[in-house]
Amino acid sequence: MAAKKKKKAAKKGKPAELIISKARVKAAVKKCNVGGEFYGALDAAVRDLIKEAEGRAQGNKRKTLKAVDL
Repeated sequence: MAAKKKKKAAKKGKPAELIISKARVKAAVKKCNVGGEFYGALDAAVRDLIKEAEGRAQGNKRKTLKAVDL
């Protein structure tokens, strides 16, 4: 049954797993609670940053991402 859920999530365009670690995000937050929807939004922001960094690196004819690409 779990396999069916993963297939459905993949078909809707949602990533199957998060890049970020929920435990580490929770540990980094000191004075607030973390809502469940925050993790997905943070993951999407990180994926966008990575995609933009890849584009910049390729534009500079590099195959290595560097801090300046962010």
